[in-house]
Amino acid sequence: MERIQGVVTAVSRNGEHTFSKQNRSGIRLLAGFGVEGDAHAGITVQHRSRVAQDPTQPNLRQVHLMHAELHEELGAKGFQVEAGQLGENITTRGLDLLGLPTGTKLNIGDTAVIEVTGLRNPCAQIDKFQPGLQAAVLDRDAQGELIRKAGIMAVVLEGGDVRPGDPIRAELPPEPHRKLERV
Repeated sequence: MERIQGVVTAVSRNGEHTFSKQNRSGIRLLAGFGVEGDAHAGITVQHRSRVAQDPTQPNLRQVHLMHAELHEELGAKGFQVEAGQLGENITTRGLDLLGLPTGTKLNIGDTAVIEVTGLRNPCAQIDKFQPGLQAAVLDRDAQGELIRKAGIMAVVLEGGDVRPGDPIRAELPPEPHRKLERV
């Protein structure tokens, strides 16, 4: 089983359903639930658009991760984005989040383990934060397929505290790997 490593650069949460999340010195992940004190934590869907569709759906979006490298890429395009401002709970560095297959387990810090469920689908709220930002977090590959760069979503398998500086160890699932799709 291939192992890949990265590091947590920031952690964020918000108890209210607002777009951005405040940076914290640490967050606690709760097994089967999400980030303690975060509006998107829960066994069933908590994102308003998903609740409107079917409030009994399982919450596959308990934890939102985003790579700090995206913030730098956006900065080069004239946007100013910092950790937590796009709604992510965990900001990472050195780990190709978008290249991970569905089912990858991420061991974070001493005890937390989350499982990658899919891609975040950037919504129109991103343009309300900074006009033009939604288009900047979308791209097309050589075949013309849409690339969503706004991070990945995960569920919490094992709880624990997560802080900036914590290592992240990715354990890829057995092959054949399933490409990430939006959740």
